[in-house]
Parts: sequence; structure tokens; C-alpha cells
Amino acid sequence: MDRKNSSPPENCRFAIPKKGRLHDKILQMLKGSGIEFRREPRLDVALCVDLPITLVFLPASDIAKYVGEGNIDLGITGLDIVKESQVEVDHVMDLGFGKCKLCVQVPSDDNITDVSTLAGKRIVTSFPELTKQFFQPFDDELGVETKVKFVSGSVEAACGLGLADGIVDLVETGTTMRAAGLEVVADIISTQAMLIANTHTKHIDIIHLIKRRLEGYITATKYVMLVYNVSNELVERAVAITPGKRSPTITALDDGNSKAVSSLVLAKEVNQKMDALHDIGATDILVLDISNSRM
Repeated sequence: MDRKNSSPPENCRFAIPKKGRLHDKILQMLKGSGIEFRREPRLDVALCVDLPITLVFLPASDIAKYVGEGNIDLGITGLDIVKESQVEVDHVMDLGFGKCKLCVQVPSDDNITDVSTLAGKRIVTSFPELTKQFFQPFDDELGVETKVKFVSGSVEAACGLGLADGIVDLVETGTTMRAAGLEVVADIISTQAMLIANTHTKHIDIIHLIKRRLEGYITATKYVMLVYNVSNELVERAVAITPGKRSPTITALDDGNSKAVSSLVLAKEVNQKMDALHDIGATDILVLDISNSRM
């Protein structure tokens, strides 16, 4: 590899999915957090600008294993992958996206309501370890062995092709599941994207820096700053409406009769908050976007 594209040995190695459902969201998050990098075409290694970090683009299903074994210091993948990989890693933080569930699914026409009836039958999945763990208690109780077969893709087609009696797969919106004529009969695990670290990494300071930056970006995407004026006698009622993430900032105005209030508000709640403030008599109500933050 050309030296300009290799990873300096002192760099923190940070793995992110090279493609798939998490890839674009993670790139957007890194950019918003000021973690910039230059990636040459067709290369899966990129050096960050102004930070001693080497980004390594890997299949999401491999990241937990590489982090757990110490080949990578830090990575982003799903909790489902961490559990399936059966490795020990430090859970640094949840990232709040990529939320879904790993579920046991069966053909809707089979009218199965008790998942234990699948014990001893054929299950197709991309998560064989988690599937075996889930069915083991049923197998032990009934004296059978569930036949778990691994496939890397198109799991939802297995029942329709007669290859399985049920499947274990991720469900986000359920659209793909319903299109395949399947329904959930049991949940195995709820998952989301998470930042994980090797338990013996030497890059603790860099990992803390990355965590702070990601937390700042996540806060900025979830909250807006609501600013308004309110008379002194209404301050208590107004603050009850906008208590803020910790507490609001209240400043006396020159007229001596009013206060200016600034408060972080969840973006999804801002219109209701504005209506409520208007109704009690607050004025000059403004909403300001946040590009980044540190808490």
C-alpha cells in the first residue's frame, strides 16, 4: 500500500461499515462531528484530517470481531452484531439510529402463535448463534434439536421456497416481512447502532474525544434553541413549559418587567411548546437551529 494511504502505527483505528443500512447515516454523523477524512477511490482505509485517527471501512458483520480481538480500537456496528460475534468489547455509547428488532418470523398463513412449536424444526437466519441461544431452552425442554441454517442474504425468501419453517431476521418497519407473507411470532433482541471499543485499547483519550463529538452532534440533531421574552409574573409558568435539557438561561431585560429565556427543546416538540408559550403571553418567540454542541 502507498505510504500516504497506510495507517500510522500511533493512530487510533476506527472501523465503520463500508456499506449497508448504517453507512450513510454514519458518514453524515462523522461529518457533523468534525471528523473529516480523505478516502482514495477503491481503498478501505482513510486518514482523518487534523486527528490521529485511521478510518477502516469493513463489513458491519465483521466490525465487532475485529474490535474484540484488538485489530481495531474503535468501531460502529449494531448490538445484534456484537451479540452474534460473541466477543467482549466496551460499550462506549448508543447512537440512537439503526433501531430495529431481531425476530422469529413465520408464514402468516401458518397461524403460529407459540414460538415453542418451532423447536426441532428448520430455521434459516444470518444470526445462527443468537438463534441457537434463543431456541436452546425449548430444545432442552422438549428433547429436540432445532436445525439452524446460516444464509448471508435473502433470508425472508426461505419459507416461501420451502427451505425453512421459520426465519430469524431483523425487522425495522416490517415492510419487507409483510411483502414476503411473514409475521413476527417472537422478539429475540432490540438493537441499534452503537460505538464500541477494544477493552485493552491504548487510545482512551481519542475515544473520549470521539464520544464527546458524537454526543454533541446527536444533541444538535435532536434539539433546537427556543428563545422568547416573558413578563416577570409569567416566568415560572413559562419555565414549566420549557425546562430545558438541564435548565433554561434567564436574563433580565432593560425594562425591568420582563425576562429573556433561552432553553433547549426537543425538535419534535417545538411547535407545541411555541403554542403553549404564546397562549400564556410570551412574545418574540424564536427557534434557532444548533449545528453542534458540547454538554
